[in-house]
Amino acid sequence: MATPRLYNATTEMIDTHGSAGRGAKAAFIDPGETLTYATLAERTNRVANLMRTYGIAREQRIALLLLDTVDYPPAFWGAIKAGVVPVALNTLLTTEQYAYILEDSRAQALIVSAPLIDTIKPVLGNLPFLKHIFVTGGDVPTFALNFRDELSHQSPDAETAATHSDETAFWLYSSGSTGMPKGTRHVHTSLMDTAKLYGQGVLGIREDDVIFSAAKIFFAYGLGNAMSFPLSVGATTILLPERPTPESVFRTLKQYQPTIFCGVPTLYAAMLNYPAGGPSSGSSKLRQCISAGEALPAEVGKAWTEKFGVDILDGIGSTEMLHIFISNRPGDVNYGTSGKPVPGYKVRLVDEQGSDVPDGEVGELLVFGPTAADGYWNQRSKSRTTFEGGWTRSGDKYIRDAAGNYTYQGRTDDMFKVSGIWVSPFEVESALISHPAILEAAVVPKEDSDGLIKPRAVIVLKPGHTSDEALVASLKEHVKTKAGPWKYPRWIDVTDSLPKTATGKIQRYKLR
Repeated sequence: MATPRLYNATTEMIDTHGSAGRGAKAAFIDPGETLTYATLAERTNRVANLMRTYGIAREQRIALLLLDTVDYPPAFWGAIKAGVVPVALNTLLTTEQYAYILEDSRAQALIVSAPLIDTIKPVLGNLPFLKHIFVTGGDVPTFALNFRDELSHQSPDAETAATHSDETAFWLYSSGSTGMPKGTRHVHTSLMDTAKLYGQGVLGIREDDVIFSAAKIFFAYGLGNAMSFPLSVGATTILLPERPTPESVFRTLKQYQPTIFCGVPTLYAAMLNYPAGGPSSGSSKLRQCISAGEALPAEVGKAWTEKFGVDILDGIGSTEMLHIFISNRPGDVNYGTSGKPVPGYKVRLVDEQGSDVPDGEVGELLVFGPTAADGYWNQRSKSRTTFEGGWTRSGDKYIRDAAGNYTYQGRTDDMFKVSGIWVSPFEVESALISHPAILEAAVVPKEDSDGLIKPRAVIVLKPGHTSDEALVASLKEHVKTKAGPWKYPRWIDVTDSLPKTATGKIQRYKLR
């Protein structure tokens, strides 16, 4: 059925649960509070009225710099209900990056968790568009307002703005591996579209599910996992405000017994190597795990299934497409691949001339689907090179096999040639990670003494292992056997940690 011309995302996501008899059911649970569906609807209305009380008009932006607590959903959906555009901010950025985003977005208001206020405080006086600051979850400075107190003065009933289905509903700033992030504008229908196409169609989320996403709400992947998907079916979400370490994640799994867990590859690898982590340390009710953010190494997926008895559905999504558009699926898991296109999306692999490449050849991944962003804010040139008609350039290199599975090769700007043959950093990294001594690896090109490009690896060792000539020689032979004789790293450097974005993606450009 076609979406009506006038459509507000909160009508389906928030307002239908009362009539469905879910009012008393837990919608969101954080360590300090449970938010029922009835209270969620009420607080969403109060936030919508708060926007109107403080003169924040339709289509204006408000910034959300919030930890994953029960304050996040009402703030996000309440703004959308009022026709105001919430901008979900990464909680791990620098003061300089926050200054850029707040100025770029022209946010009229900021709702911020108290523990994050010190990072942003130095720039608050230099933002002419920012008129109101609301603080929650701790002490409120004199220059700000108490978010919860302000909500208590608002009516629990609110009018839903008559927004257009193609109207911008919210922004996410891309976690670009280089440069300042880009404001990515998404429309009202995309939230439910991702929920139906991936959340229900692939993941199979149900009303009786309890979902826990270690990936945070500010991340497009986490936004779907923790809000759009569960709200689309009336499920329950567990929220973790703190950093998702193996210890905190296992503790949350054990305490709340979720049925669906959403992580990223580096977290799955860390959990597998956590000494106190085992099947009895987590959720006995876990029926499905998913991964995105970066490609999941086959060895990590296989080890997880063997240890915990639950498959990981690895997939690829992007801020620009809002969520996963290629994925493995229940009963069809092919570790080492991203799986097949999610029904509702079309994908192509193209060469440098834009021509489709055959199976077995590397090409840039283009995707077509209903959840593509409406472009970048005030970045026309970048919008034109990313969004081409109905197709979105992912910036990723892939290979498709005869069975229709897509295997990640690396970011377009991470690929390099050795002896005239493309080398996938991810393929070499996966080979390295399959060695029992290696926890993480990143591979980048480096010139040798003859000016020729060869692979260089930077590795993180597992506890109990040290680097010596024997290990280096062992790793080189291991990669030759696993990936190919010309792909082995000529240089191997050991480090304590790899540079990553806040969403867990390795920043190879910093190693180059």
